[in-house]
Amino acid sequence: MPVEQAKLSLPDKSGVYLFRRKDGRVMYVGKATNLQTRVRSYFSSNPDRKMIPQLVSDADDVEYIVTQSPSEALILERQLIRKHKPRYNSRLKDDKSYPFISLTKEEFPRILYTRFPAEGDLRWGPFPDAGAAKRVIQLLRSQFGIRDKDCRGQEGCFSKHIGLCKGPCVDPEGYPEIVKAVTSVLDGNAGVLIRSLQKEMDKESKNLQYERAARIRDMISTVQKTISQQIIHSRFYQDCDAVGFASREDRGSVTILHAKNGVIQGKADYPLIHRGDISESVACVLSEHYTNRKPPKTLLIPSPLGSSMKKWLDEKRGRGKIEIKIPKRGELAKLRKMADQNAEINVLRYRKTSSGSLEQNAANDCAKLLQLDSMDYVVCFDMAQILGEERVGASIVLSKGRPHKKEYRTYRVKTDALDDLRMMSEVVERWLKRQKEWPDLLLLDGGETHLKVITNMLEKYGLNGRFPVAALAKKEETLYMLDREPIILKRNGRLLVHARDEAHRFVNKYHRKRRGKKTLLDPLEEIEGLGAKKIQSLLRYFGGRKGIEYASVDELVKVPGIGKSMARKIYQHFNG
Repeated sequence: MPVEQAKLSLPDKSGVYLFRRKDGRVMYVGKATNLQTRVRSYFSSNPDRKMIPQLVSDADDVEYIVTQSPSEALILERQLIRKHKPRYNSRLKDDKSYPFISLTKEEFPRILYTRFPAEGDLRWGPFPDAGAAKRVIQLLRSQFGIRDKDCRGQEGCFSKHIGLCKGPCVDPEGYPEIVKAVTSVLDGNAGVLIRSLQKEMDKESKNLQYERAARIRDMISTVQKTISQQIIHSRFYQDCDAVGFASREDRGSVTILHAKNGVIQGKADYPLIHRGDISESVACVLSEHYTNRKPPKTLLIPSPLGSSMKKWLDEKRGRGKIEIKIPKRGELAKLRKMADQNAEINVLRYRKTSSGSLEQNAANDCAKLLQLDSMDYVVCFDMAQILGEERVGASIVLSKGRPHKKEYRTYRVKTDALDDLRMMSEVVERWLKRQKEWPDLLLLDGGETHLKVITNMLEKYGLNGRFPVAALAKKEETLYMLDREPIILKRNGRLLVHARDEAHRFVNKYHRKRRGKKTLLDPLEEIEGLGAKKIQSLLRYFGGRKGIEYASVDELVKVPGIGKSMARKIYQHFNG
């Protein structure tokens, strides 16, 4: 049943709230300065977001965790979103935290690629493009010889032999200068390194070594990309960050431009799953971006942020409060608009690449056709029998448009049902009892009658309306759903046709296997209670099946493991 406001009892303290379903799945995680007031707003007659009525309808309960401050609630919210991946929350495409480049606080500092820098280490990032960060580390090691692991001066250090480490464990002379040079590059002063690489590239090109020259060119591009991607280090750039946002359906992108005295110094792009609330999507990125970085003096944003986020940013900044603006005109508005333009370009690029697989596109097209939030989890059922013999069913799962074979299931019909409708009802009912997560769509191979029978069965369990149900008839590929006109599927419904065909293939394969087993069945296996070990014992004693067929009850009893009752069964099987 949908969650009811009257049954909720929440404190008027700061904390995190979770909308949950009866099966335990978390549908939404939110933070609040006042839990009671915030959760009450979800039951308003005019909700401020389109997804709220559906969320309240889908959830069965609201849990809460009280925190000591709104800032703690913000951090806890981010952790819970990463853990549960709620359906109605905006979240970063990468579920893990973004990586950093760090220099360890040791006598001979090491350069590391890590998601969790140690306390006291120098750090740069986070890097949305993790590959670029790794390539920069490789380049810095090859150019400067800064170490990446503690070999404790062991003989035969491979990195030292191939020039990736100067070996400070053995000879520390000159290593502090190497650390300073690497720190300077990561702080954004990469001019010396880039000029050195350009000279090397020109030299290789002059010697007609074009492949080597191309590799060096790619190195230069990597350095420039990485240094522009991070906002480098708080002590260098403290003026202004402009936040841009763009989205297409559930794909979003947030771009942060960092500027000093009107000149853009760096850029970071964050792809995300967008759930319709711009403020929530932007807050999601800002809480990630400034976790290990000092916020700027001025922050330009596309939509208002909550008071808890503002307070958290002030705490992260330390001295002097951060100034948050939504500029409408002037130079700051131009900078903010430029951030939007960058985000727009990125979201189109992400749409073509990261989320552009044929299978995912088919799932998205189908969700749009059926007016559903997503079609990333589809379960389809089909049945098979021949004149009442070997009555079986099967279910297949498509995850983001692709077959998820670990969740394929086969069923033998246990009741005396002989028609498809009752057999399918039995099989789906058994599936329900083991299911931990409801699909985006339950698809049946059948017509309007199949849809009605299964819907009535779901109603018996109070699940009617919990997830969409559809039936796909082969005639003209017609799709039936409750309270909707039948749809004749074309290209945008290809996912459903594929699901139905895959279920049909899978159940027929299982049916053939069952029939084949019956055809090849040993006559002795037909005797109830006679297993493989006893059959083996009989064959050894009589030397073959003929001896068993002509044996008397007294002779059969002499076989190890065969009692009088079993001996009579075997004798009656062969002699009537």
